[in-house]
Amino acid sequence: MEMHPQLRIALCLAAMFCAIALVASRSGGAASKDAAAAVKASVLVSLKPKLKPAPSTPIAEKKAELGDEETWQPDWDLIVEKALPPELLSSLAGRDVKQFCPRFDKLSEGDKRVYWAYFFQALSGAEAGLRATSNVQHTEPEVAVQDGVSHRMVRSEGLLQLTYEDANRYGCEFDWKNDRKLAEHDPEKTILQPRNNLECGVKILRSQLIEHRKPLLSKSSYWSALRPGWPGDQVFLQQMTNAPEACGGRRSHSNSSSAVGSSVDREALH
Repeated sequence: MEMHPQLRIALCLAAMFCAIALVASRSGGAASKDAAAAVKASVLVSLKPKLKPAPSTPIAEKKAELGDEETWQPDWDLIVEKALPPELLSSLAGRDVKQFCPRFDKLSEGDKRVYWAYFFQALSGAEAGLRATSNVQHTEPEVAVQDGVSHRMVRSEGLLQLTYEDANRYGCEFDWKNDRKLAEHDPEKTILQPRNNLECGVKILRSQLIEHRKPLLSKSSYWSALRPGWPGDQVFLQQMTNAPEACGGRRSHSNSSSAVGSSVDREALH
């Protein structure tokens, strides 16, 4: 069986490290120790999965056509990819994403991370139209309640439409004491900063799939876009049509574009 190139390189570097470490242990020389440390660092780097941007969702493509700069940024993919816990890269998650990524369990770790980056881009498209400073106060009885942290009516904020209560529920980096001094759409608000918002979303999804063992699409999901029959669910499904090719089962671009046109214009771009 042919060895994967990355593994071959890692094994070669590991052999070099062992050899240099042996010399360093015998000689005690500072230079040898430094060399051993450098090779060890190279081994660790070589074993890390390659992080790369995900494809654009239909909403992102539409925004690009219209010259709308308030859209998904490639570095946000990397935020998601770095924040993923091991459980969301395992077969425990694979069973939940087969609808969108049939080959998930066969993907490399790097490609699994790209899939999740795309997923959160699609989720943000359905929830917030990819707008990092989106801030909505809902009036529906089931969500029009008081936020336990801000002590005001709950607002859904940022790329993934989160709340300040999530800081207590999931350990998210939101600081209401700081943010209450700022304007509603101020990008300096901790809850609106993409890194904080996306890292929180990863924690929420892990809680749903791993801790509570609920399916990805569930009537009790945190996000309405992941609740079948709720507002935004069809927009989310349409955004998933451009999922990474490595996943398999990807629909044609022409079909996805025609399917999302009216929904994108109506629900995400205004």
